[in-house]
Order: sequence, then structure tokens, then C-alpha cells
Amino acid sequence: MSWLEQVFNYCERGTDPSFWAEPVNAVTNAAFLGAAAVAASRLRRMERSAVVSGAGERLALWLLVSAVAAIGIGSFLFHTFATRWALVADVAPITVFMLGYLAFALRAFVGLGWLATGIIMLAFLYAGSLASRVSCSGEPCLNGSLGYLPALVSLLIVGLVAEQRGLRSGRLLLAAGAVFFVSAMFRTIDREVCEATHVLGHHRGTHALWHILNATTLYLLLRAAIERRSQPA
Repeated sequence: MSWLEQVFNYCERGTDPSFWAEPVNAVTNAAFLGAAAVAASRLRRMERSAVVSGAGERLALWLLVSAVAAIGIGSFLFHTFATRWALVADVAPITVFMLGYLAFALRAFVGLGWLATGIIMLAFLYAGSLASRVSCSGEPCLNGSLGYLPALVSLLIVGLVAEQRGLRSGRLLLAAGAVFFVSAMFRTIDREVCEATHVLGHHRGTHALWHILNATTLYLLLRAAIERRSQPA
């Protein structure tokens, strides 16, 4: 396998290897940078009001915000270069964010200790690996979106637990889960509706909507983490 091998995964690119073959998919990654910027601004306000005061908590939150920005950059690289190395640049920040946020959520919203958190994270990784390897007629099921099922299930469970504990963040987590479900649907049908999404002389697909709605999901997750001490539900 060559790191420079081309990867053609989405409707908008088709089999065109050129840099700007996916203009809409590439440009909509700005949504992730916007989500990170707005979350960073909110985090700074919370720090000034002493709602977020612990050094460890501040570091964790800033790392999560940075991971969202990195997701936007990595995805932009993949939707422009469309190579194996760019695919890694796309997937790696997403994986880091999912694991980092899961650890934060289990500790902050569920109240688990590090041992239980570590066990659940290992189970999450295993479930994600299994889901991503499931194939349908030789292709990844649901256009590869099945690999995100453990993240959706985890998000909904943690959101329900937080809601039952009377945490305001519970509603934000559940809202993020709902948006994530819709965004995953647009990621899934990208190829199926390709022929029906002919805009400005080119097939566009629906992957760009995954970017926009997924950025919304990540912003809601960041806000839930940042504001978890602000007020009760």
C-alpha cells in the first residue's frame, strides 16, 4: 500500500484525483473551525467567571476544542488530496476526540472512576473496530457510517444518565445525539443520491451536510462540557 494512493470515497469527487475535485466537501470543513472558535470563546468567558477553574479541567477542555479544529483541518486535507496519508489525517483527530470526550464524559457526567472509565474505553474501541469491519456485498455497510454506531449509542446513554442526574448538560448531550443521527444519515446516503444531486454542472452528494451537522454536534458536545458546572437543569 502506498501512502500516495488515491482514495475515491464520495460522490462529489467521483474518480477525479485533482485537488479541487470536492469543492463543497472541502469548504464545508470550515464549520468545524467555526465550532471550535465559538467554543473557545465560550470557554474563555467561563474561565473569566471562574466556572471553569481547575487546571486539569481547563487543559482537558482546551484539548477537546483543539481536537475539533484538527478534525476540520484533517478532513480538508482528505477532501483535497484524497490520498491514504490524508485519510489518516482525517480519521486520527476524530478518533482522538471520540476517546477524549468519552473519558471526559464518563468522569464528569457519569461520575465513574478511572478504572471503570478505562474498561469502557477499551470496550468502545473494540466495538468500533468490529462495526467498521462489517461489510455489505463487499463494501463497508452504510457507506462506513456503521463505525460511528458505538459513538452514537455511548452519547445517548451518557446523555440519559446526565439528564437523570439533573445536569443541564444532559439536554445538550441528547440534542447532540439527535443531530449526530441525522448527520450520519446524510453521510450514509451520499452515494445513493449522487445522481439526484446535480448542482452547477457537477454531482455533489450529501457528504457536505454531514460536515455541517457533525460540526453542530461537536459544538453541542463542547458546550455541554464547558457549561457543565454553570447551572442545574
